[in-house]
Amino acid sequence: METILIVEDDQHTRNLMEIVLKNNGFRTISAENGVEALTILDKQCVSLIILDIMMPKMDGFQLTKELREANFQLPILMVTAKETPDEKKRGFLVGTDDYMTKPVDVEEMILRIRALLRRSKIAFEQKIVIGEVVLDAESFTVSRESFQQTLPQKEFLLLFKLLSYPGKIFTRLILMDEIWGYESETDEKTVNVHINRLRERFSDYPEFTIVTVRGLGYKVVKNL
Repeated sequence: METILIVEDDQHTRNLMEIVLKNNGFRTISAENGVEALTILDKQCVSLIILDIMMPKMDGFQLTKELREANFQLPILMVTAKETPDEKKRGFLVGTDDYMTKPVDVEEMILRIRALLRRSKIAFEQKIVIGEVVLDAESFTVSRESFQQTLPQKEFLLLFKLLSYPGKIFTRLILMDEIWGYESETDEKTVNVHINRLRERFSDYPEFTIVTVRGLGYKVVKNL
């Protein structure tokens, strides 16, 4: 089940979106402003964000800009009470993927969300190539020149996730939610074990290094 983060300061609008999304098979999390949204994103894995523009503390433009600068690539659907050419242009320039005007047509919103998630899934399923190393998500294989390894599913997904965003720090909690699922009983030790296995497998691969960021989590550094 895909999880959607609703960032909206109006409680009535937020509640309506939650009901519509849940009725269409999505899990929802809500935030009243950009600051609260950043706190949620640090702890939970989200598939898409529905984002209001005008909010206290941190508006939609600033939140989108910070997410893109931090290399968050999840789809963002920006929603505004008034659409002007300059506002729409600014939204796309900071990194939003789509744009809707209030009052939102809920049927159109669901169609746009599904389209954004499809495009995101296609992007995720592409191969990752780093020098001579090729990760193939269809076969869970990692190839380097003539040597090919087939990884256990969780190990592959963990490595694929890290290599999809080189340099980005992932907390253990986010990795648990992303790879094992939101309702899994997996703990941080499981993540640590899988990371250590990946390090052993690829210890002689100069193309990338899995780095522990003390007190935070893990990231991959590309050495090419």
